[in-house]
Amino acid sequence: MSLYDDVTAFLGEWGPFQRLIFFLLSASIIPNGFTGLSSVFLTAIPEHRCRVPDTVNLSSAWRNHSIPLETKDGRQVPQKCRRYRLAAIANFSALGLEPGVDVDLEQLEQENCLDGWEYSKDVFLSTIVTEWDLVCKDNWKGPFTTSLFYVGVLLGSFFSGQLSDRFGRKNVLFLTMAMHTGFSFLQVFSVNFEMFTVLFLIVGMGHISNYLAAFVLGTEILSKSVRIIFATLGVCIFFAFGFMVLPLFAYFIRDWRKVLLAITLPGVLCGALWWFIPESPRWLVSQGRIKEAEVIIRRAAKINGIVAPSTIFDPDETIKLQDSDSKTPQSHHIYDLIRTRNIRILTIMSIILWLTISVGYFGLSLDTPNLHGNIYMNSFLLAAVEVPAYVLAWLLLQHVSRRYSMAGALFLGGSVLLLMQLVPSDLLFLSTTLVMVGKFGITSAYSMVYVYTAELYPTVVRNMGVGVSSTAARLGSILSPYFVYLGTYNRFLPYVIMGSLTILTAIITLFFPESSGASLPDQIDQMQKVKKIKRWQTQNHTRMLKDGEESPTVLKSTAL
Repeated sequence: MSLYDDVTAFLGEWGPFQRLIFFLLSASIIPNGFTGLSSVFLTAIPEHRCRVPDTVNLSSAWRNHSIPLETKDGRQVPQKCRRYRLAAIANFSALGLEPGVDVDLEQLEQENCLDGWEYSKDVFLSTIVTEWDLVCKDNWKGPFTTSLFYVGVLLGSFFSGQLSDRFGRKNVLFLTMAMHTGFSFLQVFSVNFEMFTVLFLIVGMGHISNYLAAFVLGTEILSKSVRIIFATLGVCIFFAFGFMVLPLFAYFIRDWRKVLLAITLPGVLCGALWWFIPESPRWLVSQGRIKEAEVIIRRAAKINGIVAPSTIFDPDETIKLQDSDSKTPQSHHIYDLIRTRNIRILTIMSIILWLTISVGYFGLSLDTPNLHGNIYMNSFLLAAVEVPAYVLAWLLLQHVSRRYSMAGALFLGGSVLLLMQLVPSDLLFLSTTLVMVGKFGITSAYSMVYVYTAELYPTVVRNMGVGVSSTAARLGSILSPYFVYLGTYNRFLPYVIMGSLTILTAIITLFFPESSGASLPDQIDQMQKVKKIKRWQTQNHTRMLKDGEESPTVLKSTAL
């Protein structure tokens, strides 16, 4: 236990103050659940076809046959980006000729949608796609918008930690919540695609920054036993709750501007939390602001019904606290993540692991419009399945080895996604259920990977190791909309690719060291060794001993 934990141990583990902080910080994450996957509805593509102006004099028969047909999923449907040349079919209509009887439609010349598109309003009254015609040659703009949001998330991840260390957890938390809410509100008044996209990037920066600030603030205020629950169940389940409420807003409000306004306004209410959430006393002590930290701790003691000591921070202990909190290892840099063979392999494997999990998680979430059935119900179910996934992850972390838990969750997620292509087209319920099970497995793995990665890296480079891995996850989220985009060419292609990558990563996970029950390494030479295939080890035994990388004992213990 650290000096700070010793000094504040009189507050107890789980009093009214800790419960209040746990709930309020978790609740502040709900708007993130709204925004994080709002693009499912904001950028959705309704059924559409080329517009045929009323000014063109066509008979009802020719108007009904003005759009060529194409085969999709075994049935004939109207093309979305082509129509028959209106000048030609207008002449046929004037002559009284019948389509398909007097005129062979397959021989008619076609043209692009020169007069725009008609969009079905059965599911959506409007989206940014219908607002600015982001279809056909511009259909890449929808996924691009979502990718730029995740680029903002990547940038926010990079800067938020530095800002939080310099200006305080609470200040950055509320500043970025205001940034998240304010720029999301401005999006409602976007006049073109470019304005919407740039604002979405800034919203992404605020989205992740306030999430991380709340996470850090909670882990520093709450006791060690509560931090694990806060990290795995608190913020994650409240994020999932926001994700579950999102389709309810979208169902009752089907205009994209009104939906965006509805999911933005709750963020304004979070501003009231300023008067209830304190600054991190631990951070205040590290900055030499001892009196402010004491005020917060005494207030916490009062809420818990505990009488605080007359002197909380002894002057001598305060100096030690400041020294221990202000020490930052200057002799280590990012090159240390690839300095030795063992840590280099671990870093590469971690990047692959985080990247694949992120692609799977966001890819399945964003693919909701392509699932059979009601998009609003499917979105709700994909969010609701996260709650038991987080609970399962917490239980597995408590009772099962890390690498088998991770590999099992990934095998489950990947295998059911590969089974999608084998499901008959008439069994729509089964295919949707498989997607839900896949999301369940990948979500469980996603919630466990933070703890697992932090346990594998030594203290001297732990932040860098987790940071590089998290960056890989951000890259995965940026790429995920384009995995979904592949579904426009083949409905099963996204599932085949995501399922294959997930199973491959599950196999790689089996070669990770096991951290369950092991002491956290402090130095690079204290790290556990990446596991190897026994036959490969035997062939390389002599060379490895010569290089001094591993002893015979370690080789024996690391064989699969």
